[in-house]
Amino acid sequence: MATEKRDYYEVLGLQKGAAESEIKKAFRQMAKKYHPDLHPGDKEAEAKFKEVNEAYEVLSDADKKARYDQFGHAGTDPNFGGGGGYGGWGAQDFDFGDIFSSFFGGGGRRSNPNAPRRGSDVAASVIISFEEAAKGCKKQVPIHVVETCRTCGGSGAAKGTSASTCPVCHGTGQEARQQRTPFGVIQTQSVCSRCRGKGKIIEKPCSDCNGVGQVRVSSTVGVNIPAGINDGQVLTVRGKGNSGVNGGPAGDLELQVSVRPHPIFERDGYDLLCELPLTFSQLALGAEIQIPTLDGKVPYTIKEGTQPNDIIRLKGKGVVYLNGRGNGDLIARVTVEVPKSLSAKQKELLQAFEESLGEKNYQKRKSFFDKVKDAFN
Repeated sequence: MATEKRDYYEVLGLQKGAAESEIKKAFRQMAKKYHPDLHPGDKEAEAKFKEVNEAYEVLSDADKKARYDQFGHAGTDPNFGGGGGYGGWGAQDFDFGDIFSSFFGGGGRRSNPNAPRRGSDVAASVIISFEEAAKGCKKQVPIHVVETCRTCGGSGAAKGTSASTCPVCHGTGQEARQQRTPFGVIQTQSVCSRCRGKGKIIEKPCSDCNGVGQVRVSSTVGVNIPAGINDGQVLTVRGKGNSGVNGGPAGDLELQVSVRPHPIFERDGYDLLCELPLTFSQLALGAEIQIPTLDGKVPYTIKEGTQPNDIIRLKGKGVVYLNGRGNGDLIARVTVEVPKSLSAKQKELLQAFEESLGEKNYQKRKSFFDKVKDAFN
């Protein structure tokens, strides 16, 4: 027995009618929570991740969301409207603009139901490391898409047969009706009751797609993640969305990129930020140290008398500019670590050293207490 699908709003932790921004925010949070990269081998997390992506694919698309809000899961099924469900009317059967224009004498005609139409976009997410975001990488991304049925080639007709032009609407997908009123005869146009707006009749539907011409499948797409991409950015992969109808082009894949935090670095645009903890002796006497970068350690000379919070900038050691040339910088802020648990001998030496210095060696300290003295005298 098939498991009943959960409500898409419930899957994303939302109330029905949630705004687009709320849907996007909830998707990002849930996709991170259940992403397979964070739960290797966890089948339950993998299933929830697929459920989250499926929910977002529907609720992020205005047309699909409208059908889902009205008809529930049935309204998002590729077969919806192909059979007799809901009185034989699919959401795509209505064209209010044409109905009104015909009613008021505009004489407009509905677009050709058999003309090529672009497929809709699909959404997916991927989690990458900090280094992969900075340097670029290639990822295999699992997606769920609607593809042209391979058995019938998208015609919807069983193998060896073909669709015929609807004898009622002659392929237009509409039928005209005349109604006598006190104001005269009014002609209206509506979706053809015989072919339900498709303009063609399929006597023997394809057994794999039930006459729709499309099927939902799971697949994997190789995506090149460009160097310099940041957390939360969306990549558009052209032509990797749902297949088009009647030979139309496929939609796009909208890939949400999430970046894991780094244990040392933070990003500020294309610059890398970090703290550089040094000892008092290294700052006072100067030292030869190694500063970490994404390309390995870089030798650096600490000048004698370097102060806490001084900034060290390594040009070009930051993140590659996205779709551009060059790199940002690495910016290290100097901090000093005070030693703990000193021995008696160490305390004695440190005290003697302190007494030997005098106030002249502490310019900031002298300036501060001079201001305090002036302020309270």
